[in-house]
Amino acid sequence: MKALSRKKCIHVMLVYTGGCNGCDIEAVNAVFSPYYDAEQYNVFLTFNPREADILLVSGCVTKVVKDSLKKIYEKIPNPKAVVAIGSCALTGGVYKNIGGDLGTSDFVAGPVDNIIPVDIKVPGCAPRPEDIIEGIVKAIPLVVER
Repeated sequence: MKALSRKKCIHVMLVYTGGCNGCDIEAVNAVFSPYYDAEQYNVFLTFNPREADILLVSGCVTKVVKDSLKKIYEKIPNPKAVVAIGSCALTGGVYKNIGGDLGTSDFVAGPVDNIIPVDIKVPGCAPRPEDIIEGIVKAIPLVVER
């Protein structure tokens, strides 16, 4: 039953882990806006990890949210996929080296793949909605076929 329902409807959970919110705006735009409207393809945004199939992570992963991100990841049922979106999620972005000549920031634990396994990486600052949708589409077979 679960496998059949996953083929017909994918739930994406968006988690913001620190940064400027630019990626979050583009991700929500990709799912909810009438221009892109991913919901017409049965891709829905959820805020319940137990309903989620794909975890969409944005931000540099601050030390404050590191443990929360791990807990959310663990609560998502298997099979699951993780899509990291934006430069901050992939490298720590400008926040990783915010100390400049003083060195890396003590507040940043990321990038995301230092904390949880990442299946798909979507670069950009902020990534275009089309690229975020492409990342989600690449993650769907990982969830359906595992």
